[in-house]
Amino acid sequence: MVSKHLLARLRTLNLSALNCSRTTIHCIDPAVHHKFQTRHYSYAPPPSSLAPASTPPQASNFRSKSSLNETELIKFASISETWWDAEGPFKPLHAMNPTRLAFIRLTLCRHFGKDPYCARPFEGLKFVDVGCGGGILSEPLARMGASVTGIDAVDKNIKIAQLHADLDHITSSIDYRCTTAEKLVEEQRRFDAVLALEVIEHVAEPADFCKSLSALTSSGGATLISTINRSMRAYATAIFMAEYVLHWLPKGTHEWSSFLTPEELALILQRASISVQEMAGIVYNPLTGRWSLSDDISVNFIAYATKNIE
Repeated sequence: MVSKHLLARLRTLNLSALNCSRTTIHCIDPAVHHKFQTRHYSYAPPPSSLAPASTPPQASNFRSKSSLNETELIKFASISETWWDAEGPFKPLHAMNPTRLAFIRLTLCRHFGKDPYCARPFEGLKFVDVGCGGGILSEPLARMGASVTGIDAVDKNIKIAQLHADLDHITSSIDYRCTTAEKLVEEQRRFDAVLALEVIEHVAEPADFCKSLSALTSSGGATLISTINRSMRAYATAIFMAEYVLHWLPKGTHEWSSFLTPEELALILQRASISVQEMAGIVYNPLTGRWSLSDDISVNFIAYATKNIE
């Protein structure tokens, strides 16, 4: 059970966090897309004209072993009550969220032929937020019109996400479930877009995880993944500085050996019938305290990919 104390804390935090989410949606300017050079993958086939995800076939032979990492689940369960504390352990994700959403909005509007200037460009589309945590990505996606399913293997995360979503009539429509991508695959679920942001570095088997993401993506649909590059610069900034010097994150949040290089991620996705179309770096400016999109993918990066036509 989630305590009354926690619910009261959520309501206190809600005003600033909710306003931040709303600002994120309406302040994204598609023109920013032309200010950085994203990396395009020439071997990837261009996305075709798409329709929303249809009802999946009645039978499926897909079976995947679990990609869960129990150590990581315990780690995130211990700080689950702080998801909506913008000054807590998830402060970097709150600060990075507008930049992640800018990339998501621009790429998915282009992919689905939607108007990026529209307040609710994702109306009529079904998205799944894999590893949704407390819902800091699911909520703005729902406000942009998407029908959102948020899943997480940590039950406390789902409880927090649901409590916060219920504070707003728009986000209360999010379907939060304590489950895994593999379980959704077994249920033969399909989505227009599958998002897994800052998740793949915490799973036990990235290749199996990507196969599950592929199985959840409708034919010709979109998959977005963000993670951290396995580079020495990433070790210096995302682990040493962020965890041990600046204390932005609890010590031990990340394991450098669990990171993937952009090339490794592209190859893993390609083997799962997903073709990377575009990558962008997400960089932090210590002088302004802001995150922005960049062509520098040496630390944080985000990939937009498409499911091959079946």
